[in-house]
Amino acid sequence: MIIAQQKPIKDIAAMIADCKKVLLVGCAGCVTVCLSGGEKETEVLASSLRIMRRLQGNPLETVTYTATRQCDPEYIEALENLVKDVDAVVSLACGVGVQYIAERFHDKWVVPAQNTMFVGGSTAHGVWEERCGLCGDCILHRTGGICPIIRCSKSILNGPCGGSQYGKCEISKDVDCAWQLIYDRMKALGKLDKLLEIQPPKDWSKSRDGGPRKAIREDVMIG
Repeated sequence: MIIAQQKPIKDIAAMIADCKKVLLVGCAGCVTVCLSGGEKETEVLASSLRIMRRLQGNPLETVTYTATRQCDPEYIEALENLVKDVDAVVSLACGVGVQYIAERFHDKWVVPAQNTMFVGGSTAHGVWEERCGLCGDCILHRTGGICPIIRCSKSILNGPCGGSQYGKCEISKDVDCAWQLIYDRMKALGKLDKLLEIQPPKDWSKSRDGGPRKAIREDVMIG
């Protein structure tokens, strides 16, 4: 899932400093799971902004709504009546949601309440770790299901560097060496011979170097 962290409230307030009424839109997708932009967080942020503005002698009126997903146009349609009389829309979704709302309501000032961090998963309650670099050409079948591109601090594709000590990366004793994890996994699977295969240079044209990416499923397209 996409992991995001809410911006400092002073930064969000600065973006809407000249607004009298704003719509705060949460998202029931990824940012609800990582506890940064769901219904609860949206209501808390709205309340905090109102209190801050009241203390400044510049009252703010807020309207709140939590969409099922902000990365899907059909769920943004529900905002049609809510955006009519607001000065700005504050999106608590990832950067995709912010852009979708801005595209749909191009006459409205749309601002991000979050910093989109990475794609990852939960390792413990309240802890999320990056696990995928969105490279567009998955090689997990070669590395025992452990991604060297994102989990190796140097994104090395052909074995560890000289900085690995006792299974830890040189950047921190709290960071596992990805290639140590890969070696241990492949050894347990009896597939160490696979690691002797030299991997060619990464084809980054399937990643961001090829421009904005698009995925099309013609079998489910309408019209």
